[in-house]
Amino acid sequence: MVILCIILVYKMLFGLNIKLDNKATVIYIKDSSTYRQAMDSVKAHLPINNPKILNWIAEKKNYPQLVKPGRYVIEKDLSYTGLINILRSGRQTPVNITFNKVRTLSDLAGKVGGRIEADSAEIIAFLNDPENYINDGFTKENVISVFIPDTYELFWNTSAKGFYSRMLKEYRKFWTDERLAKAKVVKLTPVEVAILASIIDDEVAKPDEKPRIAGVYLNRLRRGIHLQACPTIKYALNDWTITRVLKAYLEVDSPYNTYKHYGFPPGPIGCSTIEGIDAVLNAEKHDYLYFAAKADFSGYHNFSRTLAEHNRYAALYQKELNKRKIFK
Repeated sequence: MVILCIILVYKMLFGLNIKLDNKATVIYIKDSSTYRQAMDSVKAHLPINNPKILNWIAEKKNYPQLVKPGRYVIEKDLSYTGLINILRSGRQTPVNITFNKVRTLSDLAGKVGGRIEADSAEIIAFLNDPENYINDGFTKENVISVFIPDTYELFWNTSAKGFYSRMLKEYRKFWTDERLAKAKVVKLTPVEVAILASIIDDEVAKPDEKPRIAGVYLNRLRRGIHLQACPTIKYALNDWTITRVLKAYLEVDSPYNTYKHYGFPPGPIGCSTIEGIDAVLNAEKHDYLYFAAKADFSGYHNFSRTLAEHNRYAALYQKELNKRKIFK
């Protein structure tokens, strides 16, 4: 009889009492959750047949005083003791956050919000307040340069501030001494590199052309010529469906209108890719000042040293646009 009781107690404590039927389950415990709230989340997502035993084990292991927020993925059957050990240790499962092709801070917040505990409203509220990062050397217009498109592993219970801080850490890690030295050679700050890279990312369909087009823009900057970058017009108009930049569009009153204003716009027109940044840092050295899309719609460009030559290439492309009935 005693042996039987020992076996029963052992099974209650260490037996695989939580059966998942080969289906992984995710438990979310929010920041500042009480013990009761944490256990409510556990019971809502896991088949707990004996909650009294679970609570007894939790109390014996002092879990009510050791509640740790996070995302916990339970992938296999386990005992009540095993579950409490996972929760009290804080061994949460991180999430992979991937973002690319982000044009605005709102876009960024939309892609990340909900994947971590902070929602999109909390993220955009944090990023919309320059006081949160002005001491790091950024403005509301250029803080998007901190967020370099890639895949990052974060813990689910990451706040809006925590997300920014993590990305700032990754940003500083990205800007190695080698990259900083290259930026110095082309006489640009990291933020200016990001601005130019964001333009090139949108301008260029063929990656092998990015360093050459970067060279064109750098040549124009050095000579005091307007950048005249069509993507900045689309950004100023907030219309990325534009396929043909008309003369009327060039009159838009915006600091992002690089046809009217010399130098760089106030900030990137999207999250600059690593490829785009490295294209600027490794820009081709040449004497081209212009480029126009090829009329064969291959995605490549014709490069010119003179305006007259450029106008001939541009006319061919405009003619093809008309032929294809692309008028805006």
